[in-house]
Formats: sequence, structure tokens, C-alpha cells
Amino acid sequence: MKTKSHLARRDFLSLLGATAVTASLPAGALAAAQALVPGAKTHKLTSPFRVAVINDEISQDFGRACEVAAREFGMGWIELRGMWNKNIVNLDAAEIAEAQRILQKYSLRATDIASPLFKVDWPGAPQSKYSQHNDFHASFTFAQQDEVLDRALALARQFHTDRVRCFDFWRLDDPAPHRAAINARLLEAAEKAGKHGITLLLENDGGLNTATGAEAAKVLHAVQSRFFMLNWDPGNAAAWGEVPYPDGYDLLPKDRIGHCHCKDAVKSSKGYDWAPMGKGIVDWQGQFAALKRDRYRHAASLETHWTGGGTPEQCSRESWAGMKELLQKAGAL
Repeated sequence: MKTKSHLARRDFLSLLGATAVTASLPAGALAAAQALVPGAKTHKLTSPFRVAVINDEISQDFGRACEVAAREFGMGWIELRGMWNKNIVNLDAAEIAEAQRILQKYSLRATDIASPLFKVDWPGAPQSKYSQHNDFHASFTFAQQDEVLDRALALARQFHTDRVRCFDFWRLDDPAPHRAAINARLLEAAEKAGKHGITLLLENDGGLNTATGAEAAKVLHAVQSRFFMLNWDPGNAAAWGEVPYPDGYDLLPKDRIGHCHCKDAVKSSKGYDWAPMGKGIVDWQGQFAALKRDRYRHAASLETHWTGGGTPEQCSRESWAGMKELLQKAGAL
């Protein structure tokens, strides 16, 4: 029997083969109006960035997520992380075909495969206190990581994207004794991806060994491969205590930022909480303006995370409204 943590060989082998109408129309009214007109579409957004949203931040129903992203938000891009309560790397051939059909229906392109690669404990080190089991419907061992990488690379080809997201293992209290070996593993994976014309995107993420811009700059310096870039997440950096823009951003080699996640955070009694875009401590207007100035041309992908607005769809709708306004103020939309 196939479990979530087991990649069936037959499935693996099968893999290898506008701006939303008017500003005066509330989002809810817009969605209702579109529902009355079969096939209705908004005008696609015009931006120097590939403006996107992570699909499962809206819904586990992939069709619904794509409908909202394309027809309500006006996006032409979407980031693939999980659907139908399965992690992206666990999709079978039939589910992949259905996802491809849905993307075509809504004229959406994939920014990347947001895989869980290397979101596991580093062997030979004390188990991380941040280690999470079945995070985003992913439960894989260190021994399975080569297969996860192969699966993600195959999916990238299936979905016609040249980018795969990764991490650098659950955070250690003292990563120094293991850092060189971790970097070597990242380099090995990036070079393997590069043979297929695919770039690995390391996400800075609290709870992993690279959480901030300062830490990311060190890893990028150590892992010298043109197929290894950063998935810059200012919200994650802020939640770890860094001022992401301008402080963290200024440390980064701009030509090695290959993806950007967009969410906001606020300080709280427990350290931080997520917030809708524009309602937190991240200077997103400044960050978007700097990315435009520095000729960044990759994804700016909404990763809502905030849950205070009701359903995931409602929260994403409110956070997208904030992100859209920030992009406009920054001259990037």
C-alpha cells in the first residue's frame, strides 16, 4: 500500500516520461459577478515581476485556487506546492494530468515546484527542536531525499518550469560542525538540477538553518553554482528578528535572487504572528521598489500564511489586496 511518505516507483517512472476589473468593485462582488458569466476573465496584470500566489494558500481544491488566481486576482502565474491534500511530490500521473489541464484552462504558468527538498533533520546531529512531521503533507526521511529531488526535477519538466524550491535542513543549535557538509549537499543537488536546466531555490525560513538575509548571503557565498539561487522571503526574515529591507536585502547578491515569497508579520507576545500584506512590519513598498530597481524579473509570489480573515481563500483575497496596492505604490504594477 502506498503511503504519503512513500513515492511509488510506478508513479515516479510515469513522471520521467489584469488588474482585477475596477478598484471600486469589492473583491466579493467581483467574484460573484464573474460567477454569473461563464468563462469570464479579468485583464492580466502587467508587472516586471511574475506576480503569483502559492496555490494551496487559497485552497486545496486546485481548480478553485486557479480560478481565483486567474479570474479574480488577474494573475498569469501560480506557484505549485500541494493540492487535493497531497504534497506536490506525491501526485500520481492522473493527478498531474488533471493539474496540467486546469492550468491550461486558466492560462496559468508555474513559477516553480515548491518542493519539500531537504526539509528534514541533518544526520549525525542532534535532532532539531524545530523538526516537524508531515509539514505541508510531506513526510520524508533523509534517505529519501535523492528520490524527492528526482521527483521534483521530473515535476519541473512536466509543468514547464526551470525552478525547484529547497531548504537546508531543520535548524541546529550549533550548525557550525555540519555547515560545510550541508553546503556540499546543496552544491551536489544544484549541479544535478543544472544538468536538466533547472535551478534550485533555497528558501530562508525560520526553523531551518538559513532563516535571514544575513545567513542566506553566507550560504550563497559558500555554494558557488549558477544553478543555486535564493528564494528570498522577507516575512520569514522579519519573523526571525531581522529587518529584511533594507538590512537583510542589502547583504544579498542581487543576481542570485531567483524567487520571492510575499507575506507580512507583526510582533506579538509569542514573538510574531503573520499578517496580511501591508499590515505588518516589513517595508514591502521599499522592497518591491528595490527589486524593480535592481532589475529582478522572477516571481513575486503571495504566501498568505495569515489566518485571521476567515477561510484561506478570504485571507488570501485580503492579503492580495494589500500586496497589489504595495506593488502599485512601488511602481511595479
